[in-house]
Amino acid sequence: MSLLPELRYPTVAELTSSVRALAARHPGMCALRQVGLSRAGRPLHLLSVGHARRAVLVVAGAHANEPTGGSTLLALAERVSQERKLRDGTSWHFLLCADPDGASLHVTPAPRSLLEYHLGFFRPAGPEQPEWSPAVLPPDRLPPETRALTRVIDELRPYLQVTLHGTDLGGSWVQLTRDIPGLAEPFVKSAARLHIPVETGASDAAGWPASGPGVHVMPAAGTEAAYPSMPDDARHSTWYHAHRYGGLTAVVEVPMWASDMVDDPAPHPAPAAAMRRLARRLLRDATEVERVLVEALPRLEGVDGPLLRAAKWALELVPGLAADWTDTPPADTTMAYVGSVDAFARRLPLRAAAMLWRVLQESDDHAAPRLEHLVETWSDAFAYRFRARWVPLENQVEHQSRTVVAAALHAREQAA
Repeated sequence: MSLLPELRYPTVAELTSSVRALAARHPGMCALRQVGLSRAGRPLHLLSVGHARRAVLVVAGAHANEPTGGSTLLALAERVSQERKLRDGTSWHFLLCADPDGASLHVTPAPRSLLEYHLGFFRPAGPEQPEWSPAVLPPDRLPPETRALTRVIDELRPYLQVTLHGTDLGGSWVQLTRDIPGLAEPFVKSAARLHIPVETGASDAAGWPASGPGVHVMPAAGTEAAYPSMPDDARHSTWYHAHRYGGLTAVVEVPMWASDMVDDPAPHPAPAAAMRRLARRLLRDATEVERVLVEALPRLEGVDGPLLRAAKWALELVPGLAADWTDTPPADTTMAYVGSVDAFARRLPLRAAAMLWRVLQESDDHAAPRLEHLVETWSDAFAYRFRARWVPLENQVEHQSRTVVAAALHAREQAA
């Protein structure tokens, strides 16, 4: 849970301050050190709890727009420092924020609606994301955040790396680079107790085998990707860096707003028609944003910040993704999978519009109100279509924390 006076997502500075205080309370057990610098010169900090060689690495803040991870990291660090059994033969290491530059640009610490969340939205372009950059850039062009993360993995050689992710609206799911037998049961039970739907058909894991509801195991190298147009491949991300030392990575996703539409395992009655409809809407919505971008670009001469690069990146993904969706849908397409794709189809142009709106607003451009209207309309439609309900922050953190601990314990048994 948040240790701040109000329940909200902590800033990187607040997270660092809380962790520094924790380390000061347990000087023999905990150590906080700097392991790198961001592109803008912001420090990357690692908290270590315990001294055993066998290690768990927990990474927060890999995506700026997924803020639950910082709160979860703090709750986990407190729990590990208090529970000796979790430190039994195991040290825990917490990378406080993998992308502090990105975190400084996503400015919705306590969003009360999807609209408010998107008005302060930021998610970097793929090549600027620490975990994903190895999938789209040559080794000599990797950003310093990525190099810092891989150095930490090389040093610790963790049997388990857990990276804390999230979604704006949907359900919870887990992605594994290698299966962890026994994880699905505590994961599903935790979600049920906290009234969080399990995203059984997550589009992020399309075509991946499942070891249980919402627990997806990444396919082996050489397996054809479900969405061939997407430039990034998880098998080339930092998630796989731990494999060179016999470890694996668990990606734990938790929603800010929940929707039961992503938890329906029933077969979809007409998946091909539904996917074509979603592809058409994706293209239509993205075209609206693209028109504003093309019109405004001559007035933005000399502007090339991360918000503009990210908006362009999101729009560039759309044509290929729409084409992927109009191909043959995956076998046994479920209502949950189509619901997840529906959310993705709304999310991508909405994010592009939100980031471009921020660029135009900062430039006092006359097209900014057009984008603001799109962001308002699409945010409200997204929430209404999926009957969005806020997941209390303490429940987001509790579920993510429980899943991390369960993954660490089950993976430890497997590695023993």
